[in-house]
Amino acid sequence: MSNIAELVQTQKKYFNGGETLDINFRKNQLKKLYRAIADNQAEIFDALKADLNKPPFETYETEIGIVLEEIRYLISHLAKWAKPKHASMPLALFPAKGTMHFEPYGRVLIMSPWNYPFQLAMEPLAGALAAGNCAVLKPSNYSPATSKLIQKLIRSIYPEKYVAVVEGGREANADLLKQQFDYIFFTGGTTVGRLVMESAAKFLTPVSLELGGKSPCIVDETADIDLAARRIVWGKYLNAGQTCVCPDYVLAHKDIKQKLIERMCYWAGRHYGENPLTNPEYAKIITERHFERLAALSDGTNPANGKLVLGGERDAASRKIAPVILDSPQIDSPVMSEEIFGPIMPVLEFSDLEEVRRFVTERPRPLALYFFSSSKKNIRFVVKRFSYGGGCINDTIIHLVSSKMPFGGIGNSGMGRYHGKASFDTFSHTKSVLTRGTFLDVTVRYPPYGSKLGLLQKLLK
Repeated sequence: MSNIAELVQTQKKYFNGGETLDINFRKNQLKKLYRAIADNQAEIFDALKADLNKPPFETYETEIGIVLEEIRYLISHLAKWAKPKHASMPLALFPAKGTMHFEPYGRVLIMSPWNYPFQLAMEPLAGALAAGNCAVLKPSNYSPATSKLIQKLIRSIYPEKYVAVVEGGREANADLLKQQFDYIFFTGGTTVGRLVMESAAKFLTPVSLELGGKSPCIVDETADIDLAARRIVWGKYLNAGQTCVCPDYVLAHKDIKQKLIERMCYWAGRHYGENPLTNPEYAKIITERHFERLAALSDGTNPANGKLVLGGERDAASRKIAPVILDSPQIDSPVMSEEIFGPIMPVLEFSDLEEVRRFVTERPRPLALYFFSSSKKNIRFVVKRFSYGGGCINDTIIHLVSSKMPFGGIGNSGMGRYHGKASFDTFSHTKSVLTRGTFLDVTVRYPPYGSKLGLLQKLLK
């Protein structure tokens, strides 16, 4: 359907017909999505290879498998979540009962990014459909092969009046944001997130913003250094660092910093070989513009960015940059002033955790935080005193895998949550209904009030 305004109105008419309210209907649509993904894995592998040079293992690990597991979880729990929930009523309202009903918002716009272009389109879509909504998907123009695949896959199982895919660049984004949706779910950068929120405000449309930021990784002197190094390297260079929750920089205790750097260099070599640029399992940078930005941060010519202790090799033709480690960058350097979103790891040192707390909390709250330690006291301190979207103790990234825990940001790193029940809740409006009995009518609330104040105060205690 070429006209976006017409598409949105068509979905409104279909939604108002009530077909999506039925729980069995929703389950069947989720099963269709599951089968379509499972049956087209080879095409998904090819699309992600074309866009980001992702190997099949990484594509299944971070794109396909996580979505299939989420859909299974939604199907198995949907009926329970959708049942009206009862709420007890105060004595002052006797006789009355309260119920909370979960209804879909209606037409949902889902705008997904390029770094995990399949997963970050399909997972929120599954949540929106589980809650009974219609949806318009807008995949990123920077990952064209995956965008075309999503269009083909969705069109093969759903009519556009129910789920539609709109491809295109900034013009398509602008046209979509001119329309009145009932909910907008956006994953991407902070700059575009602000524009989405501004556009939504014109219609008072609620939004979820899944953004990013500089996510710190803290390693104290009690940590298992070799294990920390291996898990940090895995999390940082997965998808060539193009992950919104990857460790953006490391804060290492001064007593173990050099050993940590040595082990990170070792594990980077073990994972990607002596020449990562020729490794077919190492991802590429999404566009030439992003490549040039990252190359300027990692070429070793600006001493403010720190000492180049690993990497720096790059190939413009393949848009690959070898894993980079920078030792002791200046706090106001370019590499520490913006989200890196690439395979560059700055390493700073600290003397005590209170120093780290001040450093992190003086900056925008991050989407993720990672802490490596064997000290229960230190772990309690970090979990209690640091504010961030979510994270791991003694690992990186994997906190977002479970459908049993919500995922989302705080402050500049985003607003709203999803995954599992949090997705159902996000895409559902909770409608509270009080049903009042008719066999008794307590008259204290009715005028004239006279001397009823004391009785009212007793009833409302």
